Amino acid sequence: MNKENDIEKLCTFSQRFPLPSMYRALVWKVLLGILPPHHESHAQVMMYRKEQYSDVLHALEVIRFISDATPQVEVYLYMHRLESGKLPRSPSFPLEPEDEVFLAIAKAMEEMVEDGIDCYWLTRCFVNQLNNKYRDFLPQLPKAFEQYLNLEDSRLLGHLKASSAVSKLPCDLWFKRVWDKVISGSCKILVFVAVEILLTFKIKVMALHSAEKITKFLENIPQDSSDAIVSKAIDLWHKHCGTPVHSA
Repeated sequence: MNKENDIEKLCTFSQRFPLPSMYRALVWKVLLGILPPHHESHAQVMMYRKEQYSDVLHALEVIRFISDATPQVEVYLYMHRLESGKLPRSPSFPLEPEDEVFLAIAKAMEEMVEDGIDCYWLTRCFVNQLNNKYRDFLPQLPKAFEQYLNLEDSRLLGHLKASSAVSKLPCDLWFKRVWDKVISGSCKILVFVAVEILLTFKIKVMALHSAEKITKFLENIPQDSSDAIVSKAIDLWHKHCGTPVHSA
């Protein structure tokens, strides 16, 4: 079986089923190209990744760009910038918007992955995928969200707009629930997760009449509802877009 078929099967599985937490980091590493599909090569390739990580880290230490006091996620950011040839002249330079995105993803990844080297490589490759594969589609997400929520429940969308809450929805918190799907090749699932969360908690949201109260409630929705929400979001995705493919 060739490499493309193996990865295609892994993408399909990741999009249709929740990944067991014990295999998540491994599957992500394969899907993001950090490791090859065949496990016989994993140890050797990971050794190269560790060496590269150590070399870049050492280079930043030598030029005194980082110290023991530098937060770990910022270390990852400067490593990424150095490897991309975009290291600023000083750590005191203001962050670019894309740096803020990198830091947010690194912080979220730290909560899910224990090993620092894995965390760096997963963050770096995930950010590269967002920037390259999804660059054209990401700006369309807010419009697509409104479009599909309107199709599902126009009153709910109207309520959110009347409360000035649409732009304040905590989408970044919600989207961590479906990174498996994004990493395996679909960005559009993000839209349907946001729609499904609002449909699930519609009664509560409709009873709140300020953006602040709506946002506060939605930032604290119970984690134990995640699996059910993601499952229903995938159903919505199939309903509106047919069988998912590994593109947008």
